[in-house]
Amino acid sequence: MTGQETIVFVCQHGSAKSLIAMEYFNRYAAQRGVPLRAISAGTEPDEAVPPEVVAGLAGDGFDVGGRTPLRATAELLARAVAIVSFGPDLDGLAPAGVPAHRWDDMPAVSDDYAAARDAIRARVSALLREAPPDRREAGS
Repeated sequence: MTGQETIVFVCQHGSAKSLIAMEYFNRYAAQRGVPLRAISAGTEPDEAVPPEVVAGLAGDGFDVGGRTPLRATAELLARAVAIVSFGPDLDGLAPAGVPAHRWDDMPAVSDDYAAARDAIRARVSALLREAPPDRREAGS
């Protein structure tokens, strides 16, 4: 057990928007010392991450070539401290009382990787600004 709490990013296929968000969230959280970790899932997960997403993330310093998208399940979401949906309706999956965010207005990754990535990064940064810094830095 790492003591880290989990945020789940969910998109339809679990292989583009939610994956980009997860990678940047985890990078930024580690840099800030925020004890949160993100995972990515899809309501209808792809069998593999599309080559254009693998290439885009590789250009950003992430290796996702071997990833298999996870399915968003009630069990997976029950472990989350927050959920971010990029469009899918999570009624019946998301547990009551877990903060849920809707980021339905993100550009399509398939239309323009860079534009989608930049919009997602901006939202991830804003979400992390809301997160408390690591308690170890506060002297606890």
